[in-house]
Amino acid sequence: MTLQIVIDPADSTAPYEQLRTQISERARSGALPVGYRLPTVRGLAEDLGLAANTVAKAYRALESDGVIETRGRNGTFVAAAGDAAEREAASAAQAYAERARRLGLDRAAALAAAEDAVRAVYAT
Repeated sequence: MTLQIVIDPADSTAPYEQLRTQISERARSGALPVGYRLPTVRGLAEDLGLAANTVAKAYRALESDGVIETRGRNGTFVAAAGDAAEREAASAAQAYAERARRLGLDRAAALAAAEDAVRAVYAT
């Protein structure tokens, strides 16, 4: 399997974000399977004609999102992204619920605020 990434220099989206988005979408769709070894930062930067710092920035964002994991000198691999994303979402939801309760919102008001926020984000 080869990592097929295309960076469009004419796109208004920053190259690191194009890279981050493409890897994330492929990992979440299963096109890049869990455990797939990604190229090194320098190797991918060379292949794409990007600065190594650009690729490193995308990899850091992907690792922060739980999409990839770095195993030291062994390399960078696609993580079980769905599980990590679900765990992070559940943690954020728990923190929100606790905060809403501390603010004195009842259950209906807290749910309504969360639904409004989700509707606003997903409408774009």
